[in-house]
Amino acid sequence: MWPVSRRKFLHGLGAFAALPLFRSEEPDLILYNGDIWTVDESQPRAQAVAIIGGKFAAVGSNDEVLHLASARTRKIDLGLKSVLPGFNDAHSHPCDSGVEHLRKVACDSNSIEKIQMALHERAQKTPPGQWVLGFLYDDGKTPRPLNMHDLDAAVPDHPVIVQHRGGHVAFVNFMALKLANVDDQTPDPTGGRFEHDSSGHLTGYVGDAAAKIFFALVPQTNTREDYRAGSAFISKLFASKGVTSACDADADPEYVQGYQDARDSGELRMRVYCIVSAHSLERFMAAGVHTGFGDDWVRIGGVKQYADGSISERTAWLSQPYIGIPGNYTGLQLTTREKLYEVGSKAHAAGWQLATHANGDLAIDRILSVYEQIQKENPRKDPRFRIEHCTLLNDSLIQRMKALNVIPAPFSCYVYFHGDVMHFYGEERTKNMFPMRSFLDAGLRPTDSSDYTASPSDPMMWLQSQLTRTDFKGHSWGLNQRIGIEEAIRCGTVNGAYASFEEDIKGSIRPGQLADLVVLQKNPFKTEPSELLKVQVERTMVGGKWTYES
Repeated sequence: MWPVSRRKFLHGLGAFAALPLFRSEEPDLILYNGDIWTVDESQPRAQAVAIIGGKFAAVGSNDEVLHLASARTRKIDLGLKSVLPGFNDAHSHPCDSGVEHLRKVACDSNSIEKIQMALHERAQKTPPGQWVLGFLYDDGKTPRPLNMHDLDAAVPDHPVIVQHRGGHVAFVNFMALKLANVDDQTPDPTGGRFEHDSSGHLTGYVGDAAAKIFFALVPQTNTREDYRAGSAFISKLFASKGVTSACDADADPEYVQGYQDARDSGELRMRVYCIVSAHSLERFMAAGVHTGFGDDWVRIGGVKQYADGSISERTAWLSQPYIGIPGNYTGLQLTTREKLYEVGSKAHAAGWQLATHANGDLAIDRILSVYEQIQKENPRKDPRFRIEHCTLLNDSLIQRMKALNVIPAPFSCYVYFHGDVMHFYGEERTKNMFPMRSFLDAGLRPTDSSDYTASPSDPMMWLQSQLTRTDFKGHSWGLNQRIGIEEAIRCGTVNGAYASFEEDIKGSIRPGQLADLVVLQKNPFKTEPSELLKVQVERTMVGGKWTYES
């Protein structure tokens, strides 16, 4: 062990924290001269950390930690830069979106003409009769929504489907409608919607179950290599924003394989917690797999079902109609209560965490009733039920969540990024949407997330949105739900780890935790809340190795 003099030194430091160190485990790396906020209540601030084998071994002042260095220890001066634990994007779709980046046309322009041009260029390179596929489109960002006539003008001789970045609706051209045998008289499928104009003609907008009809017609040609490349690509993008862990919120076996292959090739730059899609559950269960299987890089999480649709695409299931949409429209129910219970109770009994997509208040009410029934019939000590997005709440729903210790996984950055569609909900209703203040006051542990591609995986956007509740146009929504910066950082770090049963190994900077951190260009605690989005990431570290350097 350390010499007696060294052990007395370590013991005598009040604010210094260290693991029992052995001479054969001298620090591999010491980061010092930093302004470190640890998210560890026993030692909130520090200047330096020592890292051994990819984990924090000691946290304290410069003198305390540098004293542990050997001749072989690498030392890096952080130049007084701010350091936080690595961020956890607790609900996103990394592998899927990575493959989309590599294979589809990015339609994230605010100009319909530029979108048409990009689709036309892809069509020129596409064999006759094959699909032209777009993604990342956001109808809140263009002067008006894309429609069938826009797509026909750009690509008249190929079927076209452009997916909204939220993932629940798409926009198709006439050839696609013809291939799907959908016309003006086709009824809406259960859980779906074909939009019509005031004259009763299809607009090309297809929502949820209606969109699935078209995606089913697109040949699936993705290979194992595509999933590896997609996972590697997106992890590089996330790392550049300070994300060191992400939850894939709808993972198929192919996605899990993609993450593993990217990890094995040394290209995975973040840790992934895989919530598996309900339609893949049987395959995982047959292999004897359940929540917790895996390692610190790729781990199996819960099972994902859908109670309703999307906030940004206006298909969430609400108790009161949307504002400005004809017909007293209240959104879409995607799964019956019977099916939610059937799958949920089976998975719960087999040791799975339940993670259900529910945005609207009626959807949240439905899934809470399912969770309440399942836990009553088959009590588990710490099931950590999750509600993905968990957007529109009221006091009664929050109290029911607290009774079960349900974890809300909201995308609070929607206030900033999707403020352009908040008028469909109205000022009064937004006081109870993404209600971070209400969650925290009730003693719940909300996470933070992007739902990428639905919004950018950008923790600085999360912080700015939560502190200001103001969108990119300067309009404020639900100011009563603002929280402080320490609370916001905690939601994006240790709460994300808690949601995946991993708070003992990551989420804060303390001895024994995985050495995942982010170095920022500016101090977020001293930055105006409305300027947080401008704070740049200088470096990101996962497991003691830099995964991004600006």
